Amino acid sequence: MPLDHYVTLGRSGLRVSPFALGAMTFGEDPGGAGCDVEESERILGAYLDHGGNFVDTANFYTNGHSEKILGDYFATRPGRRDRVVLASKFFANMFPGDPNGGGAGRGSIVHQLHDTLRRLRTDYLDVYWLHNWDRNTPVEETMRTLDDLVRAGKVRYVGFSNTPAWVTAQAQTTALLRGWTPLIALQVEYSLLARTAEAELAPLALDQGLALVPWSPLKNGFLSGKYRRGAAVDSARAAFVGGPSEDEYEVIDSVRAVADSLGTSSAAVALAWLRARPGTVVPILGARRLAHLEDNLAGLDVTLDPTHLRALDEVSAPTLPYPAALNGPVRAMLQFAGTTVDGEPSTTYPPLAQSDTRY
Repeated sequence: MPLDHYVTLGRSGLRVSPFALGAMTFGEDPGGAGCDVEESERILGAYLDHGGNFVDTANFYTNGHSEKILGDYFATRPGRRDRVVLASKFFANMFPGDPNGGGAGRGSIVHQLHDTLRRLRTDYLDVYWLHNWDRNTPVEETMRTLDDLVRAGKVRYVGFSNTPAWVTAQAQTTALLRGWTPLIALQVEYSLLARTAEAELAPLALDQGLALVPWSPLKNGFLSGKYRRGAAVDSARAAFVGGPSEDEYEVIDSVRAVADSLGTSSAAVALAWLRARPGTVVPILGARRLAHLEDNLAGLDVTLDPTHLRALDEVSAPTLPYPAALNGPVRAMLQFAGTTVDGEPSTTYPPLAQSDTRY
């Protein structure tokens, strides 16, 4: 499946590549593990040349330099920006000491968008993400402001990132009932080493027809194939995130075993696993070097068979928070009483099997 075999992003008319390109690593500004302008442009150019069309950034990545690099690139290539789905995020406060410089209130959203469009040298965004939950602003204010920006032509679609499922559900319901612009996608942390989104957010997305756009699909590079027990790692991010735990190495080793059996890379297997999840899943590729991007694109050529998927599912099975445990096999047992419904088998509640007496 090449990058130019597009998928529809949620319940919308927007078609995007099966892998997005993340620009968090664009720029060498302090506090990050990014690359210089020249390498950033090589990565972006290679992604576009392969047929990719979905580029994601945020207002505060490399202190705004990420957006500026993208803006300068497209400004010198007339006509190319309109063929790209350009996404950015709001929430992060770029102005220390200003309580209204960030968040999701009306004024802060408008000002953040103004600065983002200036840096990106464009007059609209294809997707605008809320980057985090603003506990101090009513969700109605956020959704109404985003709807106003869509109606004004400055934003075309909206999504949420890193927000609790109940807040996301409240926002989506409010938008639908009031005729405002609804969400089309959720950007979440999701990988073989980070599956807690499966507790609430992934089921919500599937139910509402929202696409999932996983960030850190290789879990800070842990699933890239370069991490091996007891070996030194050449990774700029290691200084920020440390190394894998013993439990994580169990998953890493299993991914490598599948990759070896298929003659491909660990990164390709980890990305192929995400693409095989239910619904529309569009992982974001992060690359600090052009070679990283090329390695990750191999994930489009890998199809995991049921045996591989089952092995990876089992070794990476997460412990989900309450009430997830009660909504799985226990729920099926109590609801279906030993029958199979919609392909889901169930057992019988033991006390019912031990006696024919009913009252």
